Amino acid sequence: MKNNTHRRTFIRNLGLLGFGATVSPILLQSCGGGTQSSEEAVEAAVNELFFKISLAQWSLHKTLFAGELDNLDFAKFTKDNFDIHAVEYVNAFFKDKANDKEYLGEMKKRVNDLGMESVLIMVDGEGFLGDLDEKARMKSVDDHKKWVEAAQFLDCHSIRVNAFGRGTAEEVGAAATDGLRKLSEFAKAYDINVIVENHGSYSSNGQWLSKVIQDTGMENCGTLPDFGNFCIKRSGESEWEGECVEEYDRYQGVREMMPFAKGVSAKANNFDAEGNCVETDYYKMMQIVKDAGYRGYVGIEYEGNELSEVEGIKATKALLERVGQEIS
Repeated sequence: MKNNTHRRTFIRNLGLLGFGATVSPILLQSCGGGTQSSEEAVEAAVNELFFKISLAQWSLHKTLFAGELDNLDFAKFTKDNFDIHAVEYVNAFFKDKANDKEYLGEMKKRVNDLGMESVLIMVDGEGFLGDLDEKARMKSVDDHKKWVEAAQFLDCHSIRVNAFGRGTAEEVGAAATDGLRKLSEFAKAYDINVIVENHGSYSSNGQWLSKVIQDTGMENCGTLPDFGNFCIKRSGESEWEGECVEEYDRYQGVREMMPFAKGVSAKANNFDAEGNCVETDYYKMMQIVKDAGYRGYVGIEYEGNELSEVEGIKATKALLERVGQEIS
């Protein structure tokens, strides 16, 4: 169905359109003190989503890696092109700047000048927090600490980390619990959350990840449920190489992770003719998010190839808004 059809049907079901419909004068008052028509007032009410939208920097990774967009310009590009006012960083695009307060200060200034918000930093390439070797695991914990400090400086609420390790599910689970606990203990003093995304291997098993998070016993340790990334076994020699040969149910996985969620990642790759995501039923998925009581940011993470990055981000945002308007 078309977006307008969805919205008008929803509004009509509220009994607020049609013959004899009345709307409270309070509802008709606009923020500027003017008066709206019944339909305009209800449309405004419907447009109030139960979540906020942010943009994950990875959605523009091709553009960034190609040098066509600089990390410092990411926030402005996001606001100007998508009318999105919150950003999620990826450390790969300022890998050597974690301790550079002048550079981070410029990032922060640009976001503040635009009236935007920095949400989190996605951290990769800093070792395995679930490494079975304690010395290697503690090095990974230490290597993540600079990103905790950077996140606080940038006014983010979290860093996203990975719970990787090599061994049995039980071995890696115990090691990841220890690594995440120690990092979360450090991050607590900075008022920063340490959140784990389903990002392959054991972490893409919602039950496994939820147990790891719960076992840390840390309030500031949580999850970042991603609508994709549920491959738990690949055909390659390592856990992250080759084609996916076994996948965890994405709806079950998100449902299991939502009690610990401090962020949500709206992954999308391809769209059908009506603008729906081919891989994920967004109505079903966002209902799971809502039912969990989540009211925070949902970060757009477009990874498709059929649309350009810009058009893919716009398509994902339109889908999120359409679905959100219906189930809010």
